[in-house]
Amino acid sequence: MPDKEKKQGVLRALSFSSQIGITMAACVFIGVFLGKLIDDFLGTSPWFILIFSLLGVAAALRAIFHMAKKKEPPVKDKK
Repeated sequence: MPDKEKKQGVLRALSFSSQIGITMAACVFIGVFLGKLIDDFLGTSPWFILIFSLLGVAAALRAIFHMAKKKEPPVKDKK
């Protein structure tokens, strides 16, 4: 049984790390995509791509912070 638990732990860690990577890439991609759309529509060269890519990075960091906080084990009382 310990071998099975070890494999499950490795798979959980792998899925969590891949979830982090996908979340980061999706947030930044959506920000760049929206910035490009607005730049093309308004004719403003790189400004909205820069703004929305930075917003995408901020959203990615926020999402990762919340995912890590959810993953944190609960603190036990020392009674």
